Amino acid sequence: AALTLPQALHRALGANARLVAADREIGMADGRRTQARAIPNPQAEFELDNALGSRDYRGLRSAETTLQLSQLIELGGKRNARVAAATGEYDSARWQRAAVRLELLSETAIAFVNVLGAQRRVQVLNGQIAVLDRLSPLLQRRLEAGASGPADTARTQVTIDLTRIERIRANAALASNRRDLAALMGLDVPNFAGVSGDLSRVARPPAFQSVLQAIENNPQLMRWTAVRAQRDAELLSARLKAVPDVQASVGWRHFRDTRDNAVRFGVSIPIPVWDRNKGAIREVQEAIGKTEAERAIAKLTLTATVGRAYDALNGALQEIDLLRRSVIPNARKAFQAVEDGYGQGRFTLLELLDAYKALAEAELREVEVLVTFHTAVATIEGLTGSPFTLAGGRTP
Repeated sequence: AALTLPQALHRALGANARLVAADREIGMADGRRTQARAIPNPQAEFELDNALGSRDYRGLRSAETTLQLSQLIELGGKRNARVAAATGEYDSARWQRAAVRLELLSETAIAFVNVLGAQRRVQVLNGQIAVLDRLSPLLQRRLEAGASGPADTARTQVTIDLTRIERIRANAALASNRRDLAALMGLDVPNFAGVSGDLSRVARPPAFQSVLQAIENNPQLMRWTAVRAQRDAELLSARLKAVPDVQASVGWRHFRDTRDNAVRFGVSIPIPVWDRNKGAIREVQEAIGKTEAERAIAKLTLTATVGRAYDALNGALQEIDLLRRSVIPNARKAFQAVEDGYGQGRFTLLELLDAYKALAEAELREVEVLVTFHTAVATIEGLTGSPFTLAGGRTP
């Protein structure tokens, strides 16, 4: 059975390795977020003093044994800042996965349109070859009547052969496009006979301003919001590093010579004199500025890409309108009139072939412009993050 666009999109989402890699990236970020919540482990220490010396300290007779536990206590909210940074990274990975999903859907839709267009091109060329084959009996009758010569036969054969060459190229392009679509669906070789869709259906797009507003919801831009949150948390962590943490300890000490025991308490705090982490703070501040610049660059790039696709879409609509309203109907009328007149001896073979070429070029041009139209629509859908609503609807 022929493959439809919804089926192709469903297969791509279920089998493409890029989404699998994006899911693994989310899992890695979630692991780092879990690790960021961890509290530092306590430390166990054992000390043996006044042992293995001389005289009164020979062996262990005067040994002092200490068993101690210590715990690092983070102050200033370092753990919360660390968790916030990891959460920002996790959210960024999720937005990146959404962006990859949209990109995959757009690429699959474009590949589907290319296959559909290639199929249509082959069909048009088959029809053109059938028309040329239909002219052969007319040419033969003219030749038998002495109204045409061998040169006309050769000229007609050249036209037929060139059209067949064009069909060979179209079939090769179709095979290549089918492979591209299969690869997006995770297949080594295509397992579908063809694709099914209505390439000829077009409609007017919405206003460009509404398309621009939809860009704000693009995951590629939303991702930078999460990155900014991550950078802000990293800046807080860098500033909090200058706040000293407390190392608290409690221990038990045994004096062997008197057989007494005692409890030992201790607290240690580093003095932030030489290292106040100024370099790391400056680094994160610059990273925040870079993040804002990268978001602006991403938005400009998306806007330019959408603008080009929108212009291509409108240009294709104008071409399709002119082709369907004037060029193709007139080319068909002209060819039919010349074909009928050629059989009656009122037109030459050169005039007949010129009329055929005009019609053939118009039909193939319509297919090319339709592919351009639907490719532009798929591009805009992939950038706005939502189906592209056309006046009258669209079915690729």
